[in-house]
Amino acid sequence: MSWIAWLVVGLIAGWLAGVVARGSGYGLLGDIIIGIVGALLGGFLTGQLFGVDYVTGLNLTTIVVAFFGALVLIFILRLLRGGRLA
Repeated sequence: MSWIAWLVVGLIAGWLAGVVARGSGYGLLGDIIIGIVGALLGGFLTGQLFGVDYVTGLNLTTIVVAFFGALVLIFILRLLRGGRLA
């Protein structure tokens, strides 16, 4: 994926995860970072669980995988922080 695709997927997935987990996003930069790290985490987890690379480009499957990866990331960060991730 190109870096522009990573930014777009990161922004969409991070914002969606922020809305689901918090009720609002984490701001433009926060959403992008959470979404990109979520895409990496989600891609790794789906690769390990299903043996397939679902993070392949700017498409719905990649956004869904990145979204679930971002939710997992937010959950892990909340566990480590011991409370609500602001």
